[in-house]
Amino acid sequence: MDLPIYKKLKNEEQVELNYMQDCELEQVRTLLNAVIIEGKSYPQKQPLAESEFKAYWLSGDAFVVKAVNQGPQSQTQEILAAFYIKPNFPGRCSHICNAGFIVQPQMRGRGIGRIMGDTMLLLAAHLGYKGVMFNLVFETNIPSIRLWESLGFQTIGRIPLAVELDENSSVDALIMYRQLTINSYELGVHN
Repeated sequence: MDLPIYKKLKNEEQVELNYMQDCELEQVRTLLNAVIIEGKSYPQKQPLAESEFKAYWLSGDAFVVKAVNQGPQSQTQEILAAFYIKPNFPGRCSHICNAGFIVQPQMRGRGIGRIMGDTMLLLAAHLGYKGVMFNLVFETNIPSIRLWESLGFQTIGRIPLAVELDENSSVDALIMYRQLTINSYELGVHN
């Protein structure tokens, strides 16, 4: 699959989805750390140091979404969103991947998640994965659950009280799965 790809958000703003470059590492790490601090979708409690981020986010393929400017492309363009695709398990089960997604708070609700989800399904299939499994979708993360269900994911398990939101409250986490094929029609990709 050739990258970059260009898509329009709900507000007609054009975005570019491409492989993450080394010069974008710190922007993506900063965004991930902000999402971790929100405490609504990632299991980590503390921001990740650079080495921790690299071990977590860069152990597979990493991608970014940026706004398309009218002028020449800049190396310091703001990252609107990012995701990774990596094997969920080693060896005999490495054909099942995992993916993680982050979006700038001010960009949520504009369709970036769907663009990343659609593209991730295609990329994962082209990378040879046969399924995508999300291990810990917080049951309180309704926008993500709705998105994944609309893209053909099924809830295959529930982990009771897996997520400690704070000292006094815990919620379940869902395990969601989607089988992949190389044919984009079978993937149900939305353009």
